[in-house]
This record gives sequence, C-alpha cells and structure tokens, in this order.
Amino acid sequence: MIFTGGNTFEGLIVGSLTAELAEGGRVRDKLTRWRGKTPQPAPSEDAEAWQPPTWQQLVEEHSARVHRLAYRLTGNQHDAEDLTQDVFVKVFNSLHTFQPGTLEGWMHRITTNLFLDQARRRQRIRFDRLPEHADDRLSGDGPRPTDGVEGLEADVEQALASLKPEFRAAVVLCDIEGLTYDEIADVLDIRVGTVRSRISRARAQLRESLAHRQPEREGQRYRGISVESGQLGR
Repeated sequence: MIFTGGNTFEGLIVGSLTAELAEGGRVRDKLTRWRGKTPQPAPSEDAEAWQPPTWQQLVEEHSARVHRLAYRLTGNQHDAEDLTQDVFVKVFNSLHTFQPGTLEGWMHRITTNLFLDQARRRQRIRFDRLPEHADDRLSGDGPRPTDGVEGLEADVEQALASLKPEFRAAVVLCDIEGLTYDEIADVLDIRVGTVRSRISRARAQLRESLAHRQPEREGQRYRGISVESGQLGR
C-alpha cells in the first residue's frame, strides 16, 4: 500500500513534494515531443492477445508515477528528469521483450535498476578522480548534495541521501512505494533475506539520523518513525 497520511514517513517526503510533482507535466511534455525519435517496438508473437501500448499511452499513463519514483530515489529534480527519460527510452525499446503481466512492476524494476547503475557509476568516477589528500577536504563546508532541493525538509532529504544507493532503493520501495518484500526482491533481483537486511539497516540509519524527531515518550510514533524499531511509515 501507499502511505499518504501526514503522520507517516512518506508524509514528510510526499507531503512536501506537491510543487515538485507538478513538474511531472513538464516531463511528460518533454517525453511526448521526443517520441518521434524512438523506433516503434517489434510486434510480439502473441500480438493478437496483447498489443504493446503506444509511446503516447506509456507517457500519459505512467510518466507521473515513474517521475515520482525517480525523484524519491535521486532526491533532486534534474536527476529525476534525466532518469525518467532514460526509463522511458529503455521501456519503449524493450516492449517487444515484455511478457504480458504487470507493466507497473516492470517499470519499477527498470527505474530502480537504472538508478542503482547510475549511482554506482558516479561513485566510481567520483573516487577515481579524487586527488591525493582529498579526504582532508571531504568534510568541508561546501555545498551539500541536497542543497537547492526545493520543497523538502532538509533533514529528511539529507537522511535519505546519506544512505547507500542499495539501502535507499529498498526503503523507498518498501516504506514509500508500498511494495512487499517479495516484490522488492523481484525488482532488485535479490533474495528476500537480503531485502530484509537492507531495509533493517536503512531504517536503523534513518532512525539515528532523524533522532531529533523522536518523541520523549517511549514507544510513541512521530512522523512515521517508530522509536522502538525505527520502522518508517508503517
């Protein structure tokens, strides 16, 4: 299920994304203008039983959802737009390989895995280019990765951004997108036990990062954070 209440962890993020989600229309317009550059997918063998959606249908029906997930994963508007466009290019070019089923789940998988691939690639580039003694400057007072992100509470966005990409993806899919452990395991192509471990570790780190939001009374929930377990939005 998807959490929308003001007292959930999603409420901290999604509740503050109203202005940002309006950007979905701009992303959709960009994708619509771009559609002529993409080749049509090859017809599947069982085309009579299932017809692949057109580019226009994909954009109209799924762009807002994909953009929302992309924003939650990347944490900033520019990367979310780039990721959204990459997702639709990959989806449209791969439609001929799609087995009729849950298109939404398939797009979840593509969005999340593209995010993880990009995050790993950027991490390798960043550390490969670090000059000698760069570690002396890593904790400086320069701009943070989350600076300039409008509409988000800084501590929440910073807490999410501090997670490893694998942990962030797992906790976003679970506590914000509402996927089950089995569904997340399918999306990430990992074991359910690994999903549980990543979510547990992510929640522990978030609980520590957002400790200032915890109430004094033990066991009470405050904005989606359980004092006892650190579970988010559940």
